[in-house]
Amino acid sequence: MAEPIYLEDLAVGDVFLSDHYTLTAEQIIRYAQEFDPQPFHTDPDAARDTFFQGLAASGWQTAGITMRLLVASLPLARGIIGAGAEMAWPQATRPGDVLRVTSKILSISPSRSKPDRGIVVAECITSNQKNEVLQRMVTKILCFKKIG
Repeated sequence: MAEPIYLEDLAVGDVFLSDHYTLTAEQIIRYAQEFDPQPFHTDPDAARDTFFQGLAASGWQTAGITMRLLVASLPLARGIIGAGAEMAWPQATRPGDVLRVTSKILSISPSRSKPDRGIVVAECITSNQKNEVLQRMVTKILCFKKIG
């Protein structure tokens, strides 16, 4: 397990790179059947005649995989606690895509009222094996300082 990262360990411009995660058609279909049951996520044949022209993962599944990779690659002390985010999915995540998250620290704002914490803004880009951007997220994260 990686050493926990505290607010004072971070600097604007720091970059964190995750491991890889390969997504299969079966995972896409199983997730969609439970959480986003639309034909372009659940039926490869029906998906051909949709906007996506083939099976595509739910954006929410991509977001969930991003979170898994983010937790492992940005081991903030006391966890990653979101305080808001903007997300975009410029391209569909497809079966066989190998996802990786690159996170860059954009700003760090220590709290004026709570001296043990601050807000970190990070850009998290989820890309595939071709370096195509599948998801772009700019998120505010609550981050704690070291005690003592």
